Amino acid sequence: MKLHIIKVGKTRSPYWQKAERDFCDRVRRYARLEMKTVKDAVLSASNGAQTVRQTEARRILSQISAGEFVVALDRSGKQMDSLAFARFLESRMQDATKTVVFVVGGPLGLAEEVLVRADRTLSLSRMTFPHEMACVVLLEQIYRAFSILRGEKYHK
Repeated sequence: MKLHIIKVGKTRSPYWQKAERDFCDRVRRYARLEMKTVKDAVLSASNGAQTVRQTEARRILSQISAGEFVVALDRSGKQMDSLAFARFLESRMQDATKTVVFVVGGPLGLAEEVLVRADRTLSLSRMTFPHEMACVVLLEQIYRAFSILRGEKYHK
């Protein structure tokens, strides 16, 4: 199984960069993981929130191929506990899904076009996280899911 994570904007904080690298390395023990970063759009007087989200959506959608299973992270998405998320990944493997693409939006979230393209929407929490943190939480949960599926001791 291949996993792609498409995120809007670079991870600027050294703290989150280190955590992201650490969990990428851990996930790569179990699956082929590719991180893709699309340039974030700039919010300004002439570039409102809707325009920013649409610009980012075009960039995101250009990175998604036909046939890929897309999971968009959005506050309106389905919440799962770690066991349910592990079962979800397992079902994608059993369905012979070649690539699962997770999409993490920027500070303004995702445009409707991305949510419409998504096969599933997932909410990490009802709380709002900085998008850099959301990416690390997602990576940690992917790692946790694989450790659950293999009966390893990471998940207690």
